[in-house]
Amino acid sequence: MPAPSCTRPLEIAVMGVGLIGRRHIEGVLAEPRAALAAVIDPSPAARDEARANGFTWFASLTEALADRRPDGVIVATPNQLHVANASDAVTSGIPVLIEKPIADDSVAAAGLVAAAERAGVPVLVGHHRRHNPLIREARRIIDSGRLGKIRAVHGSFWVAKPDDYFNVQWRREPGAGPTFINLIHDVDLFRYLLGEVESVHAMDSNAARGHAVEDTAVVLLRFESGVLATLTASDAVPSPWSWEMTSGENPAYPQQDQFCYQIGGTEASLAIPQLALWRNALRPDWREPLIEERLTVAEADPLTLQLQHFCDIIEGKAKPLVSGQEGLATLEVIEAIKQSARTGKTVFPGKMRDNTDD
Repeated sequence: MPAPSCTRPLEIAVMGVGLIGRRHIEGVLAEPRAALAAVIDPSPAARDEARANGFTWFASLTEALADRRPDGVIVATPNQLHVANASDAVTSGIPVLIEKPIADDSVAAAGLVAAAERAGVPVLVGHHRRHNPLIREARRIIDSGRLGKIRAVHGSFWVAKPDDYFNVQWRREPGAGPTFINLIHDVDLFRYLLGEVESVHAMDSNAARGHAVEDTAVVLLRFESGVLATLTASDAVPSPWSWEMTSGENPAYPQQDQFCYQIGGTEASLAIPQLALWRNALRPDWREPLIEERLTVAEADPLTLQLQHFCDIIEGKAKPLVSGQEGLATLEVIEAIKQSARTGKTVFPGKMRDNTDD
C-alpha cells in the first residue's frame, strides 16, 4: 500500500460526532499536516452540525469513498460499532485510528486485528495517554534502572461522578461502569510501563447507587515479570487521586498536586504524574532520610501527539505505538477483571478466549 504524497495535507475522515469525535475534528483542523476530508455519522443532528460548520458530511464510509478516498480514518463511534466501522476502513485499505476500546469484546477485536494484519493495513488504538510526555518519561526512568527492580505498584481512580451523569441510560447498564470506561486507561498504562499481565483477581460492588454496573472495584494484578500491582476504582468518591484530577491533561477537571500511581522498586520509588522520585540518602534503609527529586518534562497535548503519530503512520514513517494487538491485550485484561469479579476466581488474561469456565 503506497504512502500518500507528503506535498499535500493528509485527508483524514472522522467517523462519529460525539464528545471525543468533536475533539478529533478540532485536532485535525488544527494540525498543519492534516485536512478534514469528511465527517461521517448517519444521524440528522450530525449532518446538520457538519453542514453548519462547512464540513463535508456523509452517512457512511461507503458514501464517502464514492466521493473520494481519505488517507486515514478516525473511528470515534460508540464502542459496539468500532469493529464494523474499522473493518470498512481496513477492507478499503485505509489506515485507521480506533478510539479505545478497540472493540466491546475481545473475540470481535481479535477478528479485526487478524483482518488488518492480513491486509497489511495499520491500526492505531486511541489509548492516547501513552503519548503523554509524563508517561514517556516515567517509562524512561523505569527502563533506566534508577528504581531498581520494580516490586509493587498501585493506581487509583477515585472520582465523584454527579447524579446527572447517569441520566444517560447506557451508563447504568452492563458494559458501562468505571472498570470498562475508566480503568481501561490505567490498565493500558500499567501494561506499557510494566509489561504483560499474567493473572487477575478482582472484586466489585454497586452498593453506592444500586445500578446494574459497579461503582467500585478493587483489582490485584500479577505481571509476567513478577511485579504485583493493585488498582482501585470508584466513581462515587470525591478525591484528588485519579489521572483525570492530577495530570492536567483535560482542562475540564480541576488539577490537583497529588499522585494517582506509585511505582516501587528496590532502589527508589516514583509518584506519577508529579514524577517525584523518592530514595534514601545513602542506601535503601527505612532508618535513612528520604530524598525527593522532582523530574520535569515539557508539557504537550497527548491527543495532538497521537494525531501527529497517526500522520506518520499514514505516511509510512512509523509503526503504531498502540497497535491493534496492544489494544486487544488491554481489552483482554479488562474482560479478565470483569470475569474475576463475577466468579470470584483468579483469571489468566492470555487464556481468556480458551477459558469457558465462568
